[in-house]
Amino acid sequence: MALTRSYKHTINERIQQDPAFAQGLLDDAATLFLNGEPEVARIILRDLVNATLGFEELARETEKPSKSLHRMLSAHGNPNMDNLAAIFGAMRSWLKVDIEVHAVPTD
Repeated sequence: MALTRSYKHTINERIQQDPAFAQGLLDDAATLFLNGEPEVARIILRDLVNATLGFEELARETEKPSKSLHRMLSAHGNPNMDNLAAIFGAMRSWLKVDIEVHAVPTD
């Protein structure tokens, strides 16, 4: 029998050990939101929150109930723009990064 490892455990460990990976995930989440793939973006953000500041700290930072944040970042969540901005702001602060958006023309 092959030894297997939980995907979530692997992601959490990598986020905690590799700041560039964590920053890349935040960038991916923002890009996915802006490109019309909010379900995947919410899941990435949820994984990032779990591996970094946690939902209780995110609740303090955003002044939102932690259960509401869990629902917002579920696959079927529906956060409004103010809540998304607060979540991204907290993650930017925690990871000590800025987010810049660059428009790229399509062919």
